Amino acid sequence: QVQPVEFGGGLVQAGGSLRLSCLASGNIFRANDMAWYRQAPGNQREVVAVISSGGSTHYADSVKGRFTISRDNDRNKVYLQMNSLKPEDTAVYYCNRGSLRGPPVNFGPWGRGTQVTVSS
Repeated sequence: QVQPVEFGGGLVQAGGSLRLSCLASGNIFRANDMAWYRQAPGNQREVVAVISSGGSTHYADSVKGRFTISRDNDRNKVYLQMNSLKPEDTAVYYCNRGSLRGPPVNFGPWGRGTQVTVSS
């Protein structure tokens, strides 16, 4: 399977915004719930937001009201609009399959992720 490609990260001041994009292969993307995950140094990877093929969404409590997940089913792309960023949002962000129903998740291969750094 082809790894997803995540991009759009960068360095931003607290309160700023970034828009992440993910291009996934059809095998990973097609008819699947998709999700954004993040991993900060010393922490486990955690789910940030999940979106079904039909557009239903779920967010981690820490990002509700600030982040918005969306997808383009024609282009196998998933997006994460991040507003009002906080230093604690600093992490490497990844996309992969997700599950609105919760674990287990049949993950595809992991990409390299995109680094988001929020300065205070």
